[in-house]
Amino acid sequence: MAESALNRSLSGFPGTIAKVVTVVAVSLSLFQLYTAGLGAMTAMVQRSVHLGLILVLTFLTHPLHKKAPKDRWHWTWAVDLVLVAASLAVAGYIVLDLDGIFARQGDWSSWDVTVGILCILLVLEATRRVIGPMMMAIGVIFLLYGYFGPYMPDLIIHRGYSVERIATTLSLTTEGVFGLPIGVAATFVFIFILFGAFLDKTGGGNFFIDLAYSLTGQFSGGPAKTAVLASGFMGSVSGSAVANVVSTGSFTIPMMKRVGYRPHVAGAIEAAASTGGQLMPPIMGAGAFLMAEFTNTPYLHIIKVALIPAVLYYMTTLLFVHIEAKKEGLEGQPKEDLPKMGETLKKGVHFLIPLAILITVLLMNFSPMMAGFIAVVSVYATAMLRKQSRLSLSKLISALETGARNAVMVSIACAAAGIIVGITNLTGMGLRFSSMVVSLSHGIPLLAIGLIALASLALGMGLPVTASYIVLVILAGPALMDMGIPLITAHMIVFWYSQDANVTPPVSLASFAGAGIAGSSPMRTAFTSWKLAKGLYIIPVVMAYHPLLLNGPAGEVVRTIVGTALALLAFVVAMERYFLAPIGWVETALYAASAVAMIWVGRGINYAGMGLFALLVAYHVKTARRAKAT
Repeated sequence: MAESALNRSLSGFPGTIAKVVTVVAVSLSLFQLYTAGLGAMTAMVQRSVHLGLILVLTFLTHPLHKKAPKDRWHWTWAVDLVLVAASLAVAGYIVLDLDGIFARQGDWSSWDVTVGILCILLVLEATRRVIGPMMMAIGVIFLLYGYFGPYMPDLIIHRGYSVERIATTLSLTTEGVFGLPIGVAATFVFIFILFGAFLDKTGGGNFFIDLAYSLTGQFSGGPAKTAVLASGFMGSVSGSAVANVVSTGSFTIPMMKRVGYRPHVAGAIEAAASTGGQLMPPIMGAGAFLMAEFTNTPYLHIIKVALIPAVLYYMTTLLFVHIEAKKEGLEGQPKEDLPKMGETLKKGVHFLIPLAILITVLLMNFSPMMAGFIAVVSVYATAMLRKQSRLSLSKLISALETGARNAVMVSIACAAAGIIVGITNLTGMGLRFSSMVVSLSHGIPLLAIGLIALASLALGMGLPVTASYIVLVILAGPALMDMGIPLITAHMIVFWYSQDANVTPPVSLASFAGAGIAGSSPMRTAFTSWKLAKGLYIIPVVMAYHPLLLNGPAGEVVRTIVGTALALLAFVVAMERYFLAPIGWVETALYAASAVAMIWVGRGINYAGMGLFALLVAYHVKTARRAKAT
């Protein structure tokens, strides 16, 4: 009898949890709006409240295991509620005793250590539930590396750190879980995800999708090409890859998914395109201004030499997008089946106002966080101009809840990345690895460039893009110049490689942001964006051996540009194994050989590569025509 009564009392439990999720999600969105535009907070307070509420949402919406029922009471709910209480306790401990935590730096109490360990365990469990066991395993490996340092191989050995040092550093400072990655997620990433949610609920998302269809629908993979171009234009004025993803991605990623791109591919295209924004003049991120100071070069000259490589990068990304569309059969649609431009604008022209406001405030040098806040407010305000787009109270609550729930994946990914960042900084692995790989080059420029790429990968796990550029140029810049590479070229090579932290797993903030908007796996999105951004690794090699930076005779520069463009096309074809139709391994190898030959040192080899490429293209064009005729 008593058991039956208990079962009846618990029968409405999932519905109660759903209401709690709504309250928590709406509270998180309102908190983020407040901190974005109305009241600044200490970084640790803002980040701990953000992560605490994100963890609560995670444990209430992602069950302990996949087979756990969501529609009725189950014993796993008890575990989830304990984890929810622990998440709130950790966040509350930091917020309420922050001054005490700062005062106890280096003389931690037993409560500090306990909270630190609990915070790490909560992040790892949330990572397992939201992202998967691979990301969690990477975090555990880094934790073990931090503890067992003295027992590591000589190349990566360090003195080792106690559980107390690791736990407190990662959880009670801004050098770990609450470091740069979660800081990015808790500021402008969240606010732009919320911006996208408001657009969707007001009908603005459908307007921009229809507008994109009317402009690009007749082309193969049109919205993806629009995404690449839009990210290039936006990145050229924002100078931030993550801000670029979350601002333009709010429009472009749903467009790509609508025409048939898989979610992780849509997120990856946006991440790769947005990364190129930091390479595209006129605003190339803080690193470009530092480059002008380091090299004592006018910034206008930096812009001039950066333009052609940036255009080539975007050309490569567009080629990947085009071939992906062809492989997936994403053909253009008949013009008569597409939305009419005039009708589309008539219905939703007011949604262009928030976009114009967003671009304007970015050009006025507002912070991305404030720009996002203004964008959200402007979407709400403009939606009220017309009856069909007005938000009722229920739709407003739904938009706030959707924004918070969409941010869970990217915030958890960034919290897990914070563990990697913290251990990398604590052990000095990034700096040690950079010094080691440069010394191993033995004076060979190509080998040195390859090792610098590896060093940038290691540094990208623990440092933001600008810091990675500074460290790399200090360590590797002199070595490149000693090998005969000009000053501006050496700095540009390092600057390009420092960008790979945006798209290179396991710490790839731009990819994680794209995955959050696309609703895809962060790691799968990261690996796909890494493939799409391969121009990031090839073009610096061309810079080192050819006059690609307008630093040679006009004829040589033109030949280099043409040869590099053709080489990148051949390289993309070889990677995708597709040109007008799927190609075999022999043709793949020949395309790859032609790509290498076109960027190799030596004019004769370059021309031979161009000739081989021309023969391959002619052969496949003829084969495609014959197949079409039959």
